[in-house]
Amino acid sequence: MRGLLACATLARRAGAGAASAPARRHLAGAAEAAEAELKKTALYDFHVGNGGKMVPFAGWSMPIQYKDSIMDSTLNCRTNGSLFDVSHMCGLSLHGRQAIPFLESLVVADVAALKDGTGTLTVFTNERGGAIDDSVVTKVTDQHIYLVVNAGCRDKDLAHIGKHLEAFNKKGGDVKWHIHDERSLLALQGPLAAPTLQLLTKEDLSKLYFSDFKMIDINGYACYLTRTGYTGEDGFEISVPSENAVDLAKALLEKSEGKVRLTGLGARDSLRLEAGLCLYGNDMEQHITPVEAGLSWAIGKRRKAEGGFLGADVILKQLQEGPKIRRVGLISQGPPPRSHSEIVSNSGENIGEVTSGGFSPCLKKNIAMGYVKSGLHKAGTEFKVVVRGKTYDTVVTKMPFVPTKYYKPS
Repeated sequence: MRGLLACATLARRAGAGAASAPARRHLAGAAEAAEAELKKTALYDFHVGNGGKMVPFAGWSMPIQYKDSIMDSTLNCRTNGSLFDVSHMCGLSLHGRQAIPFLESLVVADVAALKDGTGTLTVFTNERGGAIDDSVVTKVTDQHIYLVVNAGCRDKDLAHIGKHLEAFNKKGGDVKWHIHDERSLLALQGPLAAPTLQLLTKEDLSKLYFSDFKMIDINGYACYLTRTGYTGEDGFEISVPSENAVDLAKALLEKSEGKVRLTGLGARDSLRLEAGLCLYGNDMEQHITPVEAGLSWAIGKRRKAEGGFLGADVILKQLQEGPKIRRVGLISQGPPPRSHSEIVSNSGENIGEVTSGGFSPCLKKNIAMGYVKSGLHKAGTEFKVVVRGKTYDTVVTKMPFVPTKYYKPS
């Protein structure tokens, strides 16, 4: 990924006249080759046609923003709505009578306890209890599990699941899987998400609550609909046949009368940070356990008692004794802290590190997440964050930074 960005940067510099004409042609050609290697979603031309600024992301060419600023896009999602193309993420289904026991050997959720048509956030763990990835997993039926994994973890996740699936079936198991490369994924988020989507389906969306899943007809297309998202707002993720993705996107934008806007990855990151949601690769990694990440609630009650997943011994011990580090929310002064900014005590001792940070368009202040030593994680604890070699005051605050608006039964 860094190589792709470097090629583009070098090509821009060459275009400014810093190199000879042959060098410019060579570097521009390298950038074009790098761009050609990127995967494109079914909506790529639609993004470009609507002014999308395309950037490399997890091996895909994705829009970071459109004609409006990232700040304006973030605010519009909170007040009206946003439509995101998240087709770079990987949807897959597990089928078979033993689909649940198989999946529960790899994740911390109590999948068996879910009602049909409901889902939950979960974490794939390794033998050390660290996070391989986080995922939303849905129990469609006892014999059909649907889940979505992160784009940047796709190859790693599929190799991990595939290896364990092969071993499981060799021992007499009977579980099959299907990777939904034939489908695209749209995320419709914000206050106007439900009223806009309702205009395109006969299903009563008022009866579909947060984390609920249903296979329904939307605008004449057979879709998988999950009431979920990555913004803290009410909203939906819509899995649609790829040949219908552009038409569905157009219909959603049209029905909102211009209030729901196409929104890129830049605003999506601001929104998820304001909602206090982890970004895998920043706030969660192979060496961070769900307990350290503040996701103990995602470990099912039965799983806390029985274990049975990879790294359970480490995780259950942390649940009993407490972890040595904890994820916290931070509000800081000065320039916004970024990933890897050092967190220090008032005496200068290193006590942690920022994993995500930026300026909150909604709060008009710096917000961040990071990990600090246990005992220093309580709201109101004050210390310093180092940005560009200078220290600035910061204080631990509860998350989410911006209140979530998930649609739940009253």
